[in-house]
Amino acid sequence: MDALLYSQQGIEMPYSPIRYSKVKLPLFASAASSKHSCSPVGACCLFPMGLRSSKNMLQSSKRSLINEEAAERSELNVPMKVSPGQAFPLGASEMENGINFAIFSQHATAVMLCLSLPGRRLDSAAVELTLDPQMNRTGDIWHIFVEDLPRHGVLYGYRIDGPREWKQGHRFDSSVVLIDPYAKLVEGRRFFGDSKDKMSKFLGTYDFTSLPFDWGENYKFPSIPEKDLVIYEMNVRSFTADESSGLDPDIRGSYLGVIEKIPHLLELGINAVELLPVFEFDELEFQRRPNPRDHMINTWGYSTINFFAPMSRYASSGGGSIAASREFKEMVKALHAAGIEVILDVVYNHTNEADDKNPYTTSFRGIDNKVYYMVDFNNNGQLLNFSGCGNTLNCNHPVVMELILGSLRHWVTEYHVDGFRFDLASVLCRGMDGSPLNAPPIIKAIAKDATLSRCKIIAEPWDCGGLYLVGKFPNWDKWAEWNGKYRDDIRRFIKGDQGMKGSFATCVAGSSDLYKVNKRKPYHSVNFVIAHDGFTLNDLVSYNIKHNEANGEGGKDGSNDNLSWNCGFEGETTDANVKALRSRQMKNFHMALMISQGIPMMLMGDEYGHTRYGNNNSYGHDTAINHFQWRLLGSGRSNQFRFFSEMIKFRQKHSVFRKENFLSENDVTWHEDNWDNYESKFLAFTLHDNLGGDIYMAFNAHDYFLRAIIPSPPQKRRWFRVVDTNLESPDDFVPEGVPGIERTYNIAPYSSILLEAKP
Repeated sequence: MDALLYSQQGIEMPYSPIRYSKVKLPLFASAASSKHSCSPVGACCLFPMGLRSSKNMLQSSKRSLINEEAAERSELNVPMKVSPGQAFPLGASEMENGINFAIFSQHATAVMLCLSLPGRRLDSAAVELTLDPQMNRTGDIWHIFVEDLPRHGVLYGYRIDGPREWKQGHRFDSSVVLIDPYAKLVEGRRFFGDSKDKMSKFLGTYDFTSLPFDWGENYKFPSIPEKDLVIYEMNVRSFTADESSGLDPDIRGSYLGVIEKIPHLLELGINAVELLPVFEFDELEFQRRPNPRDHMINTWGYSTINFFAPMSRYASSGGGSIAASREFKEMVKALHAAGIEVILDVVYNHTNEADDKNPYTTSFRGIDNKVYYMVDFNNNGQLLNFSGCGNTLNCNHPVVMELILGSLRHWVTEYHVDGFRFDLASVLCRGMDGSPLNAPPIIKAIAKDATLSRCKIIAEPWDCGGLYLVGKFPNWDKWAEWNGKYRDDIRRFIKGDQGMKGSFATCVAGSSDLYKVNKRKPYHSVNFVIAHDGFTLNDLVSYNIKHNEANGEGGKDGSNDNLSWNCGFEGETTDANVKALRSRQMKNFHMALMISQGIPMMLMGDEYGHTRYGNNNSYGHDTAINHFQWRLLGSGRSNQFRFFSEMIKFRQKHSVFRKENFLSENDVTWHEDNWDNYESKFLAFTLHDNLGGDIYMAFNAHDYFLRAIIPSPPQKRRWFRVVDTNLESPDDFVPEGVPGIERTYNIAPYSSILLEAKP
């Protein structure tokens, strides 16, 4: 063709004619290539020869041209106008007359932008544009502007080459087309768990044509104070994937499916959902090669491919990434309209790219491994593994830190989420060599960020490298924590371990031993007995040991220390006495959680007693093991739902459970004068209300009845029994209370009571 004109920011720059060549290679196929170049052998590409920086690329292209059939025609014959572009913003951005692409790679020596135009299949031929390091690189940012590209429907990625010195931490492989870390959308297979497409590749895409999402004129964030939160941990897919959800098959397991079940959440009484990972991940990653887990489907999603893109297969009807983005916003809008906040479980400690033995290179590893991951230079450049998943994101490297901050801001500004729970957050407290930091830059930056500091920020304060920071997580008086000590101490007391009374009292009072430091508050403790990993509540009272044989690792995976008690029989049983005891224990746990100072969090399905049949590490089962069983809500389990719901609503109605500050002597009376009695498993106390609406509670973890002396109620008040977990429904919870409480109360074994002082 004749001379083209570069156009950057409206300025035309003449340059010498550029000749384009076309060769052929499926965009996502593994191409045989020269070890030290990005040259494709048999690639379908369109590139300006004048921008080539590699002699090998030229030679490869000529060989491919010779073999090409002259008659073959496609849209690739149409030359593209390109110019150097600009270094910021990173990712794909819309500019006048075209699209700008920018990607960071400090150590790359060659970068090629790969484009698949609208209407072509994922495995179809690509347009490839080679970036000249003299013209298309500013510092460590590679960039190019492509004129007249479609505003949506383009799939794009990069092939990147660089040093091959493994011991120096490099893992460049120019045969792999890589996802842009700043891609706002990612396309791959369209249907969740579609084994026919298990080798699907993933690439970035963009959408600059859709109208801005309509959040509505009267839209507002719920803005619930931390002390008033009740969090419901849930998985988007598992919540409605089961046929018992009664939803149309096209929306089961989708963002829209969650919307349909908002009435259930409202009836339960929670006001925040904590969604297991919703960033793009490959649920079939275990099936890409033969291995003991190749029968499994990653249902939990703790294997991030990209930190900006919503999980595309949570869209309804296989709608893809653009639909997923829109429907995610519809879900958030509907939840907010119902007064429910949205907290995302985010995984910035590792990615899907695994380890050096069996890498799954999709992005960071091939872009600049030495920057994005922690590398042990004292051990031949091997990846450090503080995540337990083969790699560890280098979170306090300035480039990675900015990626994390940009991702978090994107989810707040674009998707209106209310907060984040950081998986294995202790990883974010490590330096670039893996050593712990007292003041991690990324943790401080999140706490001080103008956008993020307004969000709920929650740490899982440990990692798989032994950095246990419960109560000691660097916080700047902003970060809350999953309180793992609360979980363990509550479990031990309720199941009847000796010597736990004092610890139990400390936990329900807000864990001041951990959090009464500087300006921290009780709500910086996120209290939980059950979370997604580990036993469900039903299994906690039904199994003494884990039963993980279905996971393919010979039962070796999952924690061996569950602090559980099967109530006398391992697993499912028809024994009425065992079942009654288990029911009491589940109610005891839930009551303890809901009367504790701090933020309570419960797990999806515990409201009806969901079982995973003793599997305490069920991440890989897209079955009833994880799926919410809606039919059980209408069976005998409805009594449990009623108790759980009433207990949550009782908490919400009574401010004595939701104190802004730690309890003082005026706030609580402990009916206890024998704290040092190691054998005692009974605790009673009264929370005082300024208006006289005191609440008395007693927990009996002994295996025999105890006659408790009930204190006198406030003046002009009487005690009403609201809760007795030993009673059958509906007497186990009576919202208006039952009068006639005497001076003493005979509390059954493994049960608890709650009395309210009323006029």
